[in-house]
Amino acid sequence: MKLSIERGALLKAVSQAQSVVERRNTIPILANVLIEAEGEHVQFRATDLDIEVVDKTVAQIERAGATTVSAVTLHEIVRKLPDGALVTLTDDAAKGRLTVDAGRSNFSLATLPKEDFPVMASSEYDSNFSAPAPVLRRLFDKSKFAISTEETRYYLNGVYMHIADADGGQVLRCVATDGHRLARIDADLPDGASDMPGIIVPRKTVGELRKLLEDDDVQIAVSVSETKVRFATPEITLTSKVIDGTFPDYQRVIPAGNTRRLEVDASEFAKAVDRVSTVSSERSRAVKLSLDEDRLVLSVNSPDSGAAEEELAVAYGDECLEIGFNAKYLLEIASQVDRENAVFMFNSSGDPTLMREGNDTTAVYVVMPMRV
Repeated sequence: MKLSIERGALLKAVSQAQSVVERRNTIPILANVLIEAEGEHVQFRATDLDIEVVDKTVAQIERAGATTVSAVTLHEIVRKLPDGALVTLTDDAAKGRLTVDAGRSNFSLATLPKEDFPVMASSEYDSNFSAPAPVLRRLFDKSKFAISTEETRYYLNGVYMHIADADGGQVLRCVATDGHRLARIDADLPDGASDMPGIIVPRKTVGELRKLLEDDDVQIAVSVSETKVRFATPEITLTSKVIDGTFPDYQRVIPAGNTRRLEVDASEFAKAVDRVSTVSSERSRAVKLSLDEDRLVLSVNSPDSGAAEEELAVAYGDECLEIGFNAKYLLEIASQVDRENAVFMFNSSGDPTLMREGNDTTAVYVVMPMRV
């Protein structure tokens, strides 16, 4: 195998591959990227056995062929090469070496046989549809902060993507929760998605998927089966196993009867929470909200380090209420708001609180209160 490729194109392909590779694996071949050159394209394939990413890019190919080389090492070399360099990759199968040439730089890397590289079995997908990148980006970006990191409740370690019934008919919905907060984001149902089975997309896959969704003009081809999900652009294909578990009935925890309505400027609110929580002890980070007519007082009282208080002008016309929250949860939820105003719906100091962006019901957040 021998090919030449522009440094920028190579770096983009290899960086996607090396981020999938598990640093601490016991199987040497899984640390490698499979390079396959044929026709006018070269493919870079990496896997950790749960996720597989294939990045296809144009190259000048002198000799077709395939080999595998350390993904991290190749990425580090390419990253340090000068911009605009032309990189030549030459595989010597007899010596088990891949030569990387660029200008006056020359590297010789150990390879492993391509036959040892595990390729993820393709599965029959029950549902195939396409969606614009900004739509999928919004669904996953606004929900991923609530993914649980608790390994024992593994079925919460991802985003639940499924078809749901909403006021205006069926929607494509993403939900994530860790038991303390919950995010539920809706988008218009794409054509051909109505028979999609509900799946839990793992946290790592959600992180890798973000790189495919950068370009606003790209349509993402989505394929879903009971066990796998695939997201593809013309250049990159990301295939992942889904979490084998049942996502809990999240509708039960979304309060329907909260009547006390607070409307507040989202960015002012986030900044104020951030300021007062500076003095709180890291462990509890509890912030108290005291609501009165058109007035909100945020306060923190930490016996070890001191106290803080800040007042905000808000729209609130119900009876007085005092309620406490974890400052981190409030900040994460407030930072999801794209519009100017956040609307909080309260019931009592012991009940879950609902938050949405203005009157938009396509993004709904729930946060559990704390005792303060």
